[in-house]
Amino acid sequence: MTQRLHLVFGGELVDPSRTEFRDVNDIHIVGIFPDYDSAYNAWKAEAQRTVDNAHMRYFIAHLHRLRDEEQASSAERD
Repeated sequence: MTQRLHLVFGGELVDPSRTEFRDVNDIHIVGIFPDYDSAYNAWKAEAQRTVDNAHMRYFIAHLHRLRDEEQASSAERD
């Protein structure tokens, strides 16, 4: 069975309409989860906990999509 790991993280954004973090050193890593459902539950709990701060956002990153062994790796760097 293939693992489909998901990372849940978040923090305060510069502007709520963009996805630029105010301070990347303050990004909250909630955790890595073995499936989307458990990641979603963790994301929802953090989003609800911080609902009073309009600049706080949490995200789910699909880690399994970052490394697909069936596709050639890319030499590009950001």
